[in-house]
Amino acid sequence: MINKNKNIFSILLIFAMLGWGASWVNVKILSSYINEFEMVFFRFFITAFTMIPIILILKKSFIVSLKTLLLAVSTSIVFIAYMKYFFLGTKLGTASLGGAFVTTLIPIITFIFLVILGNKTLNKKDIFALSLGAIGVMTILNVWQFKLDEILVIHNLYFIFAALLWPIVTILSSKVTECSPIVFTFYLYIFTTSLSGIFFVDFQSIDYASFDSIFWINILIISIIASTFSNTIYFLGIEKLGASEVSNFIFLVPFFAISLSIIFLGEEIKLSIIIGTILTLLAIKILNDISFRKKKNQYK
Repeated sequence: MINKNKNIFSILLIFAMLGWGASWVNVKILSSYINEFEMVFFRFFITAFTMIPIILILKKSFIVSLKTLLLAVSTSIVFIAYMKYFFLGTKLGTASLGGAFVTTLIPIITFIFLVILGNKTLNKKDIFALSLGAIGVMTILNVWQFKLDEILVIHNLYFIFAALLWPIVTILSSKVTECSPIVFTFYLYIFTTSLSGIFFVDFQSIDYASFDSIFWINILIISIIASTFSNTIYFLGIEKLGASEVSNFIFLVPFFAISLSIIFLGEEIKLSIIIGTILTLLAIKILNDISFRKKKNQYK
């Protein structure tokens, strides 16, 4: 029974990673309907609403401390900035590049931030991994062609800004220890929706008439599948399988993003993106001491 439950969670985690990978395609499609702040509002309004029954089913308490609420507000401000650059980079660039570049760069930058903050120590293995990651990132950007005007295009800079902001979201979120991660994420989405709606969205200027079936399919996928479902399964997976094992599944996200971009957007994927993604994922594996081989008695 234990093995069966773990197998079910493993399958669900694959679908969760598929949802995260698909979000890059969803954003690319939605960028022709709405701007970045409108996307943030609609996406996380739907997500927060659909998280309510999940929190009730899991019997988590909605009651949190003032400190947790303040952290949720602070995190939401950085989160909105991340979503802005995530959206603009994908709109002006390609979903495949964003899905490969940002998702592999984020763990490396997070590790560097933790070293700077003194939460991690740097050894020879880490230096090698960071060097390998740097080569992978440069390969994704295809810097070896030495064409500066193609490397420093605006969407690449947006992707870099997004990758720099996400570790701040992660570090702020890690300060929350008094409530379930799912509950904190719910409040994060509530404040993200509220702040974007109050300060950045002009509801009267939105072209609601253009919201066809393609729009609604993509906004519902990115809200319910990529956010509500994927985040819930990810957090439950950590509880059931452990953080180290769940980390293995993250490696699927860039490959799902690339594959879905080819299928649904018809994007042509450069070999440099594939090679760079593999090198960067290998660097992440080394940095986090992730093992892809299960111990024989792990599930017994």
